[in-house]
Amino acid sequence: MTATGAIRQAVLLCGLALALAACSSLPRVSYTAADAADSRVLDLDGLRRYADDPVSKFQIDKQVPSQVQTYLALSGGGADGAYGVGVLNGLTAAGTRPTFSVVSGVSTGGLMAPFAFLGPGYDETLKDVYTSGIAETLLKDPSIMRVLFGSGLFGNTRLRELVARYVGPDVLSAVARENAKGRKLLIVTTDLDTQRTVIWDMGRIAAVGTPEALQLFRDVMAASASIPLVFPPIMIDAEGQGQRFQEMHVDGGVTAPVLTLPDALLFQGHAWPANGRLNIYILVNKKLERTFELVSNSTLDVASRSISSLTQAQTRSVILSTYDFARRNRLGFHLSYIERDYPEPASAGFDTAYMRALYEYGYAKAAAGRAWTSTPP
Repeated sequence: MTATGAIRQAVLLCGLALALAACSSLPRVSYTAADAADSRVLDLDGLRRYADDPVSKFQIDKQVPSQVQTYLALSGGGADGAYGVGVLNGLTAAGTRPTFSVVSGVSTGGLMAPFAFLGPGYDETLKDVYTSGIAETLLKDPSIMRVLFGSGLFGNTRLRELVARYVGPDVLSAVARENAKGRKLLIVTTDLDTQRTVIWDMGRIAAVGTPEALQLFRDVMAASASIPLVFPPIMIDAEGQGQRFQEMHVDGGVTAPVLTLPDALLFQGHAWPANGRLNIYILVNKKLERTFELVSNSTLDVASRSISSLTQAQTRSVILSTYDFARRNRLGFHLSYIERDYPEPASAGFDTAYMRALYEYGYAKAAAGRAWTSTPP
């Protein structure tokens, strides 16, 4: 999208719904914080971590001294994900695209991440998702009835269908093969019940190889892109302390607009292991520099601009913290984002013409060797 445009529509219809009646809630099986703390999915441990886990759980102290790790972090941004796709494909064309050791994705970045992880062989798939027009169908037929009796303006049928169309057993097998080589694919969701940032190890999920694993893989991708109010949450089956229940997962960008390094590294004073070498590439599918806009003095426009400003500030904070950590630990830092003067979309939503133009813009920057900068704006 622009996500804020879709949220603006959702806020409007939810307001209308509240004027008619209190928004209904769908029944859920109750579970406790203790159940959540002990939870696992697919009856397996180790399929996910949390951004606020101790640094020891991320095993970064096992870096191989002679090997330089390359980490690609893909941010949220809705329709602006076309920029990141253009950059990746432009890097392929220029012959300068690294084989990333780790790829993480949040929101629209979560939709991109498996194909970015699998490399240039999936460039056309990525381009098709963002420029063919299929994404434009995600925001059709908003329904006040869904707001009254559900939890999302547009429902999630089309989002689930989009994910299923591009992610089948072949993609699962390909991700599992790369995982076996030691590469990592991570996708981020927000667990609303615990308010924690969940980091899913998609390679380990793929390695399970069952139909249930494929469904979980798809669910995580859809959950990562499920903007609250716009799309319903994705309910994920879990088990803890002998109790079975469903966790409520939404857009990873609610708590982490982009996933670079664990909180324990960025905010708790830990250092990168002396024997580990890392190049961090942060691909931001949005603008980072502040822009002027005369905001209409209306509730919806004020809310929309406020959400946009909050997301931008959160993204800048993560990037500045990552830059400072990289500088102190002598790690490589590379950043790409949409520049301030790039034209805004004419309308909210996944406008195909806008996405095609943004794809070409990102592609041209990368093909010309101008995709990355080594300092934040």
